[in-house]
Amino acid sequence: MGDAEWRRIAGFRVVMAWPEGRFTPLPAKPPRPGGLRGRVAGVAGALLIVGGAAAVGVAVAAQQHAPQPSATAAGATGPSAGKAWWLSLRRSVPLSVDIPAIGVHSVLLRLGVKPDGAMQVPPLQRRPGAAAWYKYSVTPGQIGTSVIEGHVDNDHGPAVFFRLGALRPGDLVDVRLADGITAVFRVTGVRQYLKSQFPARAVYRATRFAALRLITCGGAFDYATSQYLSSTVVFAFLVASRPAAT
Repeated sequence: MGDAEWRRIAGFRVVMAWPEGRFTPLPAKPPRPGGLRGRVAGVAGALLIVGGAAAVGVAVAAQQHAPQPSATAAGATGPSAGKAWWLSLRRSVPLSVDIPAIGVHSVLLRLGVKPDGAMQVPPLQRRPGAAAWYKYSVTPGQIGTSVIEGHVDNDHGPAVFFRLGALRPGDLVDVRLADGITAVFRVTGVRQYLKSQFPARAVYRATRFAALRLITCGGAFDYATSQYLSSTVVFAFLVASRPAAT
């Protein structure tokens, strides 16, 4: 079966798109030559260019870079033999996600697809700290693959999944559901894929266990297109559940 067929979930075509707004300053216009005034303007312009270049250099040096998955964190895309892969929960809409290892606590938006078929993402500037559950995937804890997405950063700094690439196999992810139960997932692998070679089949395919995928942008940033060139994907599966507090 080709990738085009696997890029559909519940009958919807899924296209990974993670627009991350960036801008580049316009180049300064050179002064027109001629006379003392022109030479003075030229010197002033040169100083401004040098100063501007220094400012850009400081900004680039100060830019925070999200952790990238290490080769040792690649792990597996599912549980190994003997693990509690048979556990499952009944359908219940997720409300929030907690990832203690990287300090994440976020409410979960519920998003679907855009008119062009691309998966919706949380508002980049208005809700960078919010992750979202893809509502056409199963709810976390059901048999199948549940998908949660979030931004890595925006123009103002880190966003909700900035440190997603720092997760390691064995780390836990808690998802609180509307029925009060908390589904507990264990990470099995953290991988990074070029968006041009995104393995939709491996990431979105239906599974025979309760799987969870956490997705954000990663890798190099293309300033020409204001896009990250890769995606970071965390693979996890259900290992336990905590009942609602009385």
